[in-house]
Amino acid sequence: MTRHALVASVLLSSGCYVGLDAGKASGGAGADDAADSGGSDGGVPASCEGRIHPGSAPLRRLTRFEYNNTVRDLLGDDTLPANAFPSEESGNGFGNDAAAQSVSSLLAEQYATVAEGVATRVIESPDRLAALAPCTTAIGEGSDAASESTCVRDLVASLLPRAWRRPVAADEIDELVALYQGVRGDATFPVGVAAVVEAVLQSPDFLYRVERGELDDDGNLRPTGHEMATRLSYLFWGTMPDEALFAAAEQGELSNPEGVLAHAERLLDDERSRPMVRFFFDNLLPLQGLSQLERDPVRYPAYTPQLGASMREEAHQLLAYEIFEGPGTWTDALTAPYTFVDATLAAFYGIEGVTGDAFQKVEQDGTQRLGLLTQAGMVAGTIHSNETNPVVRGSFIVQKLMCKAIPLPTGDVLDQVKPPDPYSGDTARDRFGKHSQDPVCAGCHRFMDPVGLALENYDAIGQWRDRENDVVIDARGELPGIEGTFDGPIELARAIAGAEATQTCFAHQWASFAYGRTLDDDDACTESHLADAFVASGSDIRQLLLDLTQTDAFLYLPRASEEDP
Repeated sequence: MTRHALVASVLLSSGCYVGLDAGKASGGAGADDAADSGGSDGGVPASCEGRIHPGSAPLRRLTRFEYNNTVRDLLGDDTLPANAFPSEESGNGFGNDAAAQSVSSLLAEQYATVAEGVATRVIESPDRLAALAPCTTAIGEGSDAASESTCVRDLVASLLPRAWRRPVAADEIDELVALYQGVRGDATFPVGVAAVVEAVLQSPDFLYRVERGELDDDGNLRPTGHEMATRLSYLFWGTMPDEALFAAAEQGELSNPEGVLAHAERLLDDERSRPMVRFFFDNLLPLQGLSQLERDPVRYPAYTPQLGASMREEAHQLLAYEIFEGPGTWTDALTAPYTFVDATLAAFYGIEGVTGDAFQKVEQDGTQRLGLLTQAGMVAGTIHSNETNPVVRGSFIVQKLMCKAIPLPTGDVLDQVKPPDPYSGDTARDRFGKHSQDPVCAGCHRFMDPVGLALENYDAIGQWRDRENDVVIDARGELPGIEGTFDGPIELARAIAGAEATQTCFAHQWASFAYGRTLDDDDACTESHLADAFVASGSDIRQLLLDLTQTDAFLYLPRASEEDP
């Protein structure tokens, strides 16, 4: 039997893929017009007191981001092999929603192909092989079978607990040693080792974050120490636990909130938390496609892929500064009187004195731009054509930043949805005005259009303009659920930053990402605690990230009776 046939045999016998679809789907909020789709409405419900509310804890599969990081830290493979996997379904908006993580035949095939590639690279040099187990350096053509077998057993005993992120049983090691021996008959020692690595990378315990939990003294089900170490490491670093977390798990340091918090603080302080924060905002904000915007080069000669990449980096530079070096609040990020630019972006904004590719902090006068939402990338990233669209700009802010659910049009209404003729009015307010007049459309557009129209001073690539077709732009607007009106993007930015819905929505988005699922009614208590704490902290983002580890949803698991009522 060949190496690949043997690997497949082991995986099938372990039930890999089959029956391991993600846990039950979360319901999610209802979709009334501009109804709250997340976040607290203020105050922790009385029903939350006196009992544990863990919510659901579905089986989670490693995302592409997590898979890449894990094989890098486990095997030293930094080739980003998981980029070959099919894109994740958006689900909760971050691609890590357990309910949306089914395994297609294409993904299963790619798991095998990628595992083969990673395993082959592991054995491509004696040094890389020795990194798995030093004993491999002593194995050569003259080695006897017993020496090889002993070395492979040592290798598996070292690799498997790290790959599966838990202690392993002797028979689990035996199974992989037997796989090696089966392959070794027709192949070299390194090829036999590659078969073991290949099998490990396709095993359910590697691909999934399996949590069985253990009962505490009060009869509540908690993640085991190793399961908690895994929760912490994937939340803050998007990868497997480091040696300190494994040691903490073995020493029982992660069995109480204080121990969990201490390690959460360590992980957040580490530079390795920054890619996780970047990943979160790349998925929350319209940033990932900025270097591939489709714009008419005649109408928008300033736009280039390089400019788009600089726009994306501007947002990340501001957020990283705010969170890790600056005030650290969401409110400050939304109203920062400064930004970060390189020479390309400085020229676009008309800022003098900036040269080179390095980003540097520059002050803004607050007349045209203020904070994250008025950056060029933020207003260009939601637009998919040469024309601005106040509907999609408003929809992004209302739904993603304020968690107001607006149902998508269906049926006959969907057939009527199309952008207005660009020549049907001098300004966007003229062209899109009919949405507010048509009773079929008005129900939803009255929430989105007034927000997007306040951003009309930015064209389709985010460049400031006072006029459109020689007509002065009317940038007045209003926010759903907020009394009063505002005039222009600066007042809009301040209004959004000051809205409680913005704060509670931000906490909701982080919770959804951190727990890897679409939050539902069972998470009401967790959401209320998080939102109230976030508002009380003055929207301190670092404190929110630590608070995520102190909720029932993070510290506990549902018992079977709670999971399947």
